[in-house]
Formats: sequence, C-alpha cells, structure tokens
Amino acid sequence: MAWNEPGSNGQRDPWNRNRPSGDKHGLEQAWRQLKARLGKFGGGPGGLATIVLAFVLAWLLWSACVVVGPTESGVVLRFGQYARTLGPGLHFKLPRPIESVAKVETTRVRSVAGNVRMLTRDENIITIDFTVQYQALDARKYLYSVDNIDTTIAAAAEAAVRTVIGQSTMDQILSGQGSALVADAGKTLQHTLDGYDSGVRVTEVSFQNVAPPQEVKDAFDDVNKAREDKQSAENNALAYASKVVPIARGDAARIAAEAEGYKAERIARAQGDAERFSLLLKEYRAAPEVTRRRLWLETMEQVLADNAKVIDGSGGRNIINLPSAPAAAAPPAVQADAAQGGATEAKP
Repeated sequence: MAWNEPGSNGQRDPWNRNRPSGDKHGLEQAWRQLKARLGKFGGGPGGLATIVLAFVLAWLLWSACVVVGPTESGVVLRFGQYARTLGPGLHFKLPRPIESVAKVETTRVRSVAGNVRMLTRDENIITIDFTVQYQALDARKYLYSVDNIDTTIAAAAEAAVRTVIGQSTMDQILSGQGSALVADAGKTLQHTLDGYDSGVRVTEVSFQNVAPPQEVKDAFDDVNKAREDKQSAENNALAYASKVVPIARGDAARIAAEAEGYKAERIARAQGDAERFSLLLKEYRAAPEVTRRRLWLETMEQVLADNAKVIDGSGGRNIINLPSAPAAAAPPAVQADAAQGGATEAKP
C-alpha cells in the first residue's frame, strides 16, 4: 500500500514524519509550530513582527507623500492611467503601486537642433543649421500626447524650415529678410505642435550658419560683396541728398523772398510814378508853360550831372577841354543856373 493512500495511519511518509490525521488538525499544528518558532523573536513589543509592521507603515506613509517643486507639475497615474495633475507643494496620494507621480519642469527651457540642405524657390542650394527652444506648458500632454517629444519637435521644426525656405529666394534668405523668415518658421512650427496636442510652447527659433554649399561659396561671396557695395553707394547718396537738399531748399526760399521783395518794390515804384505823373498832369493843366520849362530843366540837370562839359569861348575856332568837377561838388543852385543860362542862350 502506498504511503499516501487513505487508511495508512501507521505508515511513515518519505521524510520519516507521521502524517496528520486530518487537514484541520494539520493547519492548527503548523500554526502552533510557526508561533512557537517566532515566539522568542516577535512575542514582545520590540520583536520582529513589530519592527516589520513599523517598517511597512513608514514605507506606506513615505510612498503616500509627494513634494512638487515650485517650477514643476506632477502627473498622477493610477494603475498606469492618468488621474490628476498636482501643482507645486506637498500632496498625498495612494501608495505604490496604486498611484505613481511623474514630475515635469514647466519653466525649464529645452532645446533641439537640426540641419537642412534644400533648394530655394529660385532653385539655389542652401544649408541651414537651426535651433528650437521650447517649454512644457501642459505636463500631461508633454508626457503622454506624443512619443519622444524631442524627436517629434525636431522633425516638425525641419518641416517648418523647409516650408519657409522653399517659398523664399536666396536673396531674401541672405538679406535682411532673414528675421522675418525665422518668425514665419516659428509660427508654422507652433501651429504643427498645437495640431499634435503636444502641450509645448515654442519660445524661439533661430538660424545659424545660413550659407550656400562650399562648392559655390566663392560665387555667393562675390554676390554678397556686390550687394554690400550697392548698399554703401545708396547710403552715400542718401547722405549727400540729406546735405544738399536743405541747402537747395534754403536757396529756393531766399530767391522766392527776393522775388517777392523785388515785386513789392516794382509795384510801389510804379504806383509812385503813376501818382507823380498824375500830380504833374494837374500842374501842367494849371500852368502848361511853367510846367514844361520845369520839366526841361530837371531833365537837363539829370543828363548833365553825369557828363563832362565842354566850354567853347572862341566862337568855335579853338576848343579847350576843361576837366569839370564832379556834379556833386558844384552846388545845385549853380548847376541849375548854368543849365538855365545855357537853355536861354540855346533858345532862339
């Protein structure tokens, strides 16, 4: 009969131990034996059982507390599924493995870099090194919306740069419009990441080493030098214009003022002459003979005042030219008398 068949009460098992009479009595006997063995270690208040219990309670308390830093956000997972988001400070949660917390620094600026070599709109080859800086605004989306966020941002940034550069010419890229292209690339990248629901914000996109390939670098250097010479000539022209234009405007204003003065003078003189003629006409109508003689005398006085005089005292046989004194040296009365005497003699 086998040792483990029913009814073998006196049989010994292979380990030379008597088989218990029943399952219930066997469990009770095993419990008493275990209690007896642990009696000397866990029977008192400082025994092994108490130490183990205290250790378990401490571990549960430590696992239930979580501290989130002032620059962080905590994402709580319950059995691997999102439960809630914790802000900065001390929080309590269910111990592991029920709940776990993943912390994300929301104020930290992260960066990824890349390089593209592509054709521009005017079919020129250009090489661009770019850098993208970003922040995690939503910790949950940052952790679980996309896989490998840095790789995703790098791929999206390369696509945005290719889109912007492919729509621009080489001159636009290498000239002062580069900053506008960088801004367009940043907007395109942010729109793409928002479509991914990534929970990140692009803070800056920058281009470095924007240059044509080494094979054609010398030709593009010549083009850039020519562009710089053109810009220098334009600047010199603008500086000359800013210097000459104000002088020309001043001269124009002076000439216009002189013309206005000359106009006013001529009008005033014409009006004075007209007024004088009107007065003479009135005197002439009152005394025609006297007025005629007076006008003749005044005219001769004006004519002879600026001319040399010739005195003939020989009846026309001998002419002696005598230098006369300036008209201003002779008294007006003498000149008038001389002119009147000459006029009298000349009159028939």
